[in-house]
Amino acid sequence: MSEHDANARFLRESIVEPDAIARARAHALELGAAPISAAVGSQVAVLAAATSARSIVEIGTGAGVSGLWLLRGAPQAVLTTIDNEPEHLAAARQSFADARVPATRARFITGRAADVLPRMNEASYDIVFVDADPDNVIDYVEHGLRLVREGGMVLVPRVLAGGRVADPVQRDEVTASYRSLIQATQESSAVLATVSATGEGLLQLIGVPERG
Repeated sequence: MSEHDANARFLRESIVEPDAIARARAHALELGAAPISAAVGSQVAVLAAATSARSIVEIGTGAGVSGLWLLRGAPQAVLTTIDNEPEHLAAARQSFADARVPATRARFITGRAADVLPRMNEASYDIVFVDADPDNVIDYVEHGLRLVREGGMVLVPRVLAGGRVADPVQRDEVTASYRSLIQATQESSAVLATVSATGEGLLQLIGVPERG
């Protein structure tokens, strides 16, 4: 086992997932709504806490795993979560209720993110979490950067695509989308960008204010 593999295994096995999130994860797997890993979940919780997030948008609800991690880090935040699958939203509602998240802390929107995001107020959110429809991930990130306040963050999990992004031979659409997103954000002067390789990967973006 390489040092990288050993580190990844140690980190994966050392994270203790709260019971409510573990139950939501089990339900997500039953639904076929692949949740983020606990490793990425713990990272987004820390980022939500570090930014003192009060208003969060989540694109791709699943069964509520990522939303619960975000609210674990920012328990006073209001989470607006968007998904076009009513079954997923129903599962997330139950997961939030099981975790005793107050109803006032979560707003569930059924619909396509491409239709919902343009109607949302710009510069009004602390975090936008993008975990849906990899083919349109670049568009969602552009919307996210419009929606976050100055100093707010756009977070994108799964950007390493199971290791495919690092393999130049892999050219499927999902891999190409994530690879293009990473390259574009690294080259852009409009954002600060970094990628964590823990778990399935997490791209972290902060917009850079224009200088007059």
